[in-house]
Amino acid sequence: MAHVGNFASYARCVDSVLISNRKKKGEGNVENGNKYLAWAFVEAANLVLLLGSQALLRAQESIVATKALAHKLARACYHILKEGKPFDVTPRFA
Repeated sequence: MAHVGNFASYARCVDSVLISNRKKKGEGNVENGNKYLAWAFVEAANLVLLLGSQALLRAQESIVATKALAHKLARACYHILKEGKPFDVTPRFA
């Protein structure tokens, strides 16, 4: 059974870092997953930042903020595909 975290990982929206005792020990397979989904979610995040509010525009320069928004969009996309319901912005991003 697939979970939202597996989909986000497949879409390369989460880091692949190995941590032990709060120390970085290495990185996993960073090229694992679908590079086209990763590209699509980052482009969607950039579009949201471009058309979004002033608070989002201030964070636009940060790559971390863009990837975080791409991760949020990937999670929303997973639930849309799983439930088969149209997207409603109110409960997801309120």
